[in-house]
Amino acid sequence: MNNLLWPVITLGGLAVFFGIVLAYASKKFAVEADPKVGEVRFVLPGANCGGCGFAGCDALAEAIVRGEAPVNACPVGGSELAKKVAEIMGVTAEDTERMVARVICGGDCDNAKEKYEYQGIQDCKAAEMLAGGSKSCRFGCTGLGTCERICPFDAIHVVNGVAVVDDTKCTACKKCIEACPKHIIELVPVSRQVRVLCKNTDKGKAVVEVCKVGCIGCQKCVKACQFDAMTFDNNLAKIDYSKCTNCMVCAEVCPTKTIYADFGNRKKAFINEDQCIGCTICAKNCKFEAIEGELKQKHKVLEDKCTGCGQCAAKCPKKCIDMI
Repeated sequence: MNNLLWPVITLGGLAVFFGIVLAYASKKFAVEADPKVGEVRFVLPGANCGGCGFAGCDALAEAIVRGEAPVNACPVGGSELAKKVAEIMGVTAEDTERMVARVICGGDCDNAKEKYEYQGIQDCKAAEMLAGGSKSCRFGCTGLGTCERICPFDAIHVVNGVAVVDDTKCTACKKCIEACPKHIIELVPVSRQVRVLCKNTDKGKAVVEVCKVGCIGCQKCVKACQFDAMTFDNNLAKIDYSKCTNCMVCAEVCPTKTIYADFGNRKKAFINEDQCIGCTICAKNCKFEAIEGELKQKHKVLEDKCTGCGQCAAKCPKKCIDMI
């Protein structure tokens, strides 16, 4: 009996001793947690997507409280969340436009040629290892859905051989961007309805041989843009979104339809004649001669010429021009 009793007493005594030591150490060396960390963490979405650049929402909350991350660091919550976090931190949140991922490729099954029939693992990275994928365009979307499977928000799907992003679901977490072996997914402001759907930097003839809707480098878009938003670099047209006004003229003149524009959402200027004072500022700022009217007379918008760029509304001193 004694052979069993003493080991039990010894182990019990050690357990009590170490328990006391641990209890003392936890109080002695305790790190006081800022209560704001819990408050910030509570309002964060809990997606733990990593789009903010931190390991998860817990890490982001701690970084925000420590001043190592801005209050608008979470791409999922957007400006509304940023305002809540800013209120907790006692600062002001700057309004920032929501960003969304966009796939820069229009080479679907109807437009892009195939080099061979791929029958391997349904993964873009695996297909990329086999002569750069089945598409003849080495810059085009592989279309095997690696980005689709990795997206935690069901915001991207492969449609007819090309990945397409659902703007209403995208949170700009960047997971699809990191997963794409062709590096053809970018973040752009959600309000920008125009985009160049091509990454092919080859010259025009080589582009035409592999895709019907590739950029051929004609630069008609660059010449047509009235706001210096279209540039041409390395045989490829590009959009400077800080200057783009959604006028969509570049898409209208593009001969290969490489430039996509959502014409269904194209706005028109409307002048409230009851408030118009005939100052002619709107007409002077319109680059498309879409506004008529003499000095001190009511002005009118010529709908067939209006491109919806919004410059007249932005310059109107009486704020009597609406974009609808």
